[in-house]
Amino acid sequence: MLKGIIFDMDGVVIDSHPIHKSAWRRFLASLGRHVTDDELDFVLDGRKKQDILRHFLGDLSEEQIRNYGHQKEMMFREVSRAIKMVDGVTAFLDQVQRAGIPMGLATSGSYSRVQYILDRLDLRRLFQVVVTGDDVLKGKPDPAIFVLAARQLQCPHADVLVVEDAVAGVRAAKQAGMKCLGIAGPNGRGPLLREAGADGVVSNFVGLSLESLHHLGNGHR
Repeated sequence: MLKGIIFDMDGVVIDSHPIHKSAWRRFLASLGRHVTDDELDFVLDGRKKQDILRHFLGDLSEEQIRNYGHQKEMMFREVSRAIKMVDGVTAFLDQVQRAGIPMGLATSGSYSRVQYILDRLDLRRLFQVVVTGDDVLKGKPDPAIFVLAARQLQCPHADVLVVEDAVAGVRAAKQAGMKCLGIAGPNGRGPLLREAGADGVVSNFVGLSLESLHHLGNGHR
């Protein structure tokens, strides 16, 4: 039985990937680190901020991580007005809310960035639980973030459906013993998400019914 749904944020609830990549590109360039578009795909795979920083910049002190993280977040906020919701997700979230199914948000984003987005887009009211990358020691594909969200929702893992768009996120959900719906997005990541273990994949939320998620949660494709 489907008793709770946990959503990732970037690429699932908000269409932020292009802006996210642009902010990272600008930030890294400010430090003299120029990266290709393919290299920047790393930032879309559900990693924590400190993991991304170390991936591109090597070994960093905790103070450097805090300072660099703040600089990058400020660059993100400068262009965040262009962020919009993923196609169909607003209607779908309303559908789940009307059905009385608890919803959680579990994202590798920092607490400050997540709260900023939730406030700006008036999304906080929809989620009973919000877990960020700052709440866990290890980022995805470690399952800790989904385990914590399910605990706060008071839902057994087998009765939780995770909605993810990143390979690392799908793997984290499956390691946690949860069902996972992959959001392929406009770049056709469906095959990668299926290979990672997603129980089903859709392009976006347009036309997605809650009934189809109940079937998915019961183990049907």
